[in-house]
Amino acid sequence: MLGRRFRSSFGVALAAALLVTGVAFAHDPEGAIDESDGARDAKQHGDTAGHLNPEGTHDNVALVSKLKLKNVVPEKIADVGVFKGYAYLAAWGVVTCKYNGVHVVDIKNPASPKEVAFIGSKEGSYPGEGVQALHIDTPKFNGDILVTNNEKCKEPAGFGGINIYDISKPTAPTPLSRGFGDSTVSGSGKKAANENHSVFAWDAGDKAYAVMVDNEEADDVDIVDITDPKKPALIAEYNLATRFPQILQAAPANLVEIFLHDMVVKEIGGKQVMLLSYWDAGYVALDMTNPLRPRYLGDTDFADPDPELLESAGITAPPEGNGHQSELTRDNKYLIGADEDFSPLAVLGRNLDDGADLTVGQGSGTKLLLNDKVIQGRSVFVGRACIGDPAVPAGSASVVDIAVVERGLCTFTEKAANVRAAGGYDAVLIFNRVGTDGGCDGVLGMSVEGDIPTFGVAPRSQGFAIFDEPYDNAACLAGTGASRLPVAIGTVGDTLRFTGKFDGWGYVHLFDYGAGKMAELDTFAIPEAHDQDYVRGFGDLSVHEVATSAVRDDLAYLSYYSGGFRVLKIVDDELAEVGHFIDGGGNNFWGVQVFQSGGKEYVAASDRDYGLYIFRYTGP
Repeated sequence: MLGRRFRSSFGVALAAALLVTGVAFAHDPEGAIDESDGARDAKQHGDTAGHLNPEGTHDNVALVSKLKLKNVVPEKIADVGVFKGYAYLAAWGVVTCKYNGVHVVDIKNPASPKEVAFIGSKEGSYPGEGVQALHIDTPKFNGDILVTNNEKCKEPAGFGGINIYDISKPTAPTPLSRGFGDSTVSGSGKKAANENHSVFAWDAGDKAYAVMVDNEEADDVDIVDITDPKKPALIAEYNLATRFPQILQAAPANLVEIFLHDMVVKEIGGKQVMLLSYWDAGYVALDMTNPLRPRYLGDTDFADPDPELLESAGITAPPEGNGHQSELTRDNKYLIGADEDFSPLAVLGRNLDDGADLTVGQGSGTKLLLNDKVIQGRSVFVGRACIGDPAVPAGSASVVDIAVVERGLCTFTEKAANVRAAGGYDAVLIFNRVGTDGGCDGVLGMSVEGDIPTFGVAPRSQGFAIFDEPYDNAACLAGTGASRLPVAIGTVGDTLRFTGKFDGWGYVHLFDYGAGKMAELDTFAIPEAHDQDYVRGFGDLSVHEVATSAVRDDLAYLSYYSGGFRVLKIVDDELAEVGHFIDGGGNNFWGVQVFQSGGKEYVAASDRDYGLYIFRYTGP
């Protein structure tokens, strides 16, 4: 919600190790970032430019209805939850920080959905990945509730934590608790609850609980007692990497983004089984019957080399991880995992003089460095390259020059344009500024336009190293380090090399669910996701979520962003596509949820740019 910066606490050594195989740029575990310069949460939920050619309704998928929601602009709609004849769709706040909240839609007649209410978020806050409705029956509360997450789009107005609403009357939801969450970071207290990327709740008899994704303590699995939803209480925090180290994967070296992204809880044989998508650590199953004593049940590893990339594109490369969301099939025989990855083209950066890797990605809208293409040349420091700053000196027409730019003051697009206008440069490398909000040795993606290859945002330490300047990340974070790189504009530094590597979009895994390490049985990706011709101009071709059928053991439904709505069938331990839908104007699906009406199974899907779609699978 949140798919690509890395935590500065990993340190320079780990950050550098990532570029041995390229950076997936998948999630921002540190929380808020300054997007005014074009920095983004590493495309946590992608771009909306273009889409695949419309295919209309497949023979096995019926479009039952669709409803354009109020105040919708492109990218506005996020997750969807369904309960007792109503759909709840998040209006998130990254694209516009207004009209944030939850749309309530009456779908008792799936062919004629009607919006009946809107739950407004607190100013500056918004829901996204976590939208779930359920019934709880405890000594403190008996009724239907809606739980949502809170992330921020405006400081200091917004708050974090989670919200709990009484939806016993869906047309008139009432708040029970708002903004509750963990208000500590690394043991230090703070006034407000941390931002939360997702939340999932469950009824456990006399007790009810919720589990939260804590953006500011990304390793944490936060457990909340919501037995009395008016008085939630944080009862436990778990770092699975330290509590259950068997979930970690020793190799390849790039699988170091270890944090919680999504979770579901399902009762199996009297146990409350929690599935956690723990990004590069894979998919994890825990027994949470007693939330104060979690028990390890099993987990997955990412096969090396990447099996789908090898099968679909004939390319041998390490896996990227990116475990985003998962569900068990109805009979609990299989676990289906959805890996979210919005960087189909990686770039391997290298400081040749130092023999060190550079942690970078390719700019979103600049000239691409395609698979196995190389740019190698000397580095030239050109300052911040903003209007009003000292002018960017011209590069040399006789050698390959790479402009090294410091992040800050203006947009990435302005920086790239000023380098391009100076002439003589073959590429741009942007390294990070000071600041705890995505600065220093943080790594993030860039929304940037231009016709020159642009790479970044590299850790600040790597920018300093190019010009042999000492760097102290702790001092940078504390605000006592150098505010600008202490090197004269025009200084020539180390020789740099950038190599393009195509590694495809995020895709689907099928695992044999069981105790210990789960065996991977098959993978699935749409054909375009592993074709280099589709890296730009067709929207995001990564899978986002999976919902398994509640009436069949062999069916799963996928929201595939611009890849549309997809239906998979499990046949002899393999995944086969048996249905798909892309509307005439294209689609951009985020969430997917099954529900029953009139004895039939339907699927609600949230289109980021439009609203609600309702489908029914009609195949065998």
